[in-house]
Amino acid sequence: MGTPEFAVVSLEALLKAGCNIVAVVTTPDKWAGRGMEMQQSAVKKFAVANNLKALQPEKLRNPEFINELKNLRADLQVCVAFRMLPEVVWNMPSMGTINLHGSLLPKYRGAAPINWAVINGEKETGVTTFKLKHEIDTGNILIQESFPISDIDTAGTVHDRMKIIGADLLVATVKQIAEGKLKEMPQLISDNESIPHAPKIFTETCHIDFNKSVEEVHNLVRGLSPYPAAFTYLNKKKIKIFKTEKIFQIPENNIGDYKTDGKTFLMFACKNGYLNVKDLQLEGKKRMNIEDFLRGYRFQ
Repeated sequence: MGTPEFAVVSLEALLKAGCNIVAVVTTPDKWAGRGMEMQQSAVKKFAVANNLKALQPEKLRNPEFINELKNLRADLQVCVAFRMLPEVVWNMPSMGTINLHGSLLPKYRGAAPINWAVINGEKETGVTTFKLKHEIDTGNILIQESFPISDIDTAGTVHDRMKIIGADLLVATVKQIAEGKLKEMPQLISDNESIPHAPKIFTETCHIDFNKSVEEVHNLVRGLSPYPAAFTYLNKKKIKIFKTEKIFQIPENNIGDYKTDGKTFLMFACKNGYLNVKDLQLEGKKRMNIEDFLRGYRFQ
C-alpha cells in the first residue's frame, strides 16, 4: 500500500526479494497538470509495468474494496507513504500490517518526519518498521536503522538516501516475520521525556521568520528544500529559497532586510547574522543560482 516514488523503491525491493505481491493498493487516478491529463500515482505506474494487480479505492471502508481485499488472502500487508488505514483493513491479514516510517520512532511521529528532522537541526535520523495499531505511528517496533544528517543535507537528499535504506530494512523485516524470528518492541516514552513530532507542513510553516537565528533559518530552508520550499518576499514579490549559507557577523541592516552587491550575493539579516542565498526562484520564473538571478534582476 503506497502512493509516491518513495514507496516504489520498497515495492521493487520486495518484488526482487521474491515476495509474492498479490496486489498493490494506491490512490485513484486523477486529473492534474497544466493540460489536465489523467495522472497515475508512481506506485500505480510501477504496478502496471510489472503486471501487478492494482486496487484504487476512493474510500478504504468501501464494502466492495473490503471484500476484494479479503479475497486476496494476503498473509501480510505492507504500508509505505500511504493513507491512514481503518482497523478493518490493517487488522485483516493473519500476520497483520507493517509500516515503514521515516524516523527513529517514537521520535517524529506524523506526516513529515524527514522535513522536521532537518528543520530541527538533527544530526541523525533513520527508518523504522513497526506494526500498525489504532493510534498513528505508535505500534510495536520491529527493526530500526539510523544514518547521519550533515549540515549541507536537505530534505531532498535525506529522502533519497532514506528510500533505499528503508527498502532494504523492509525486506529484512518481511523475511524475519516469515521466518518467525522477529520480536516486537513497544515504543517506550518516560514521563519526563519530550519527543519531537512531525506534523503536516502548511504554508505558514514555510514563511521565513528572520527574527530567528541564522542557524534556525538555514535549517528551515534545508528542511523544506526542494519541496515545498521556504519563502520570503523581495520587493513585494514572493521568492522561494532552496539553498543558503550561514554568515556569522552582526547585521548592519534591520532584521529581514536584504543586502546585495547586485552581482554575486544576496543576504538577509537574521537575529545573529546573515542568511546568504545561493539558489532561489522568483514567482513566475524558473529556479536559478544567485549569480544568474542577479544578472537579470533589477532592484527597486
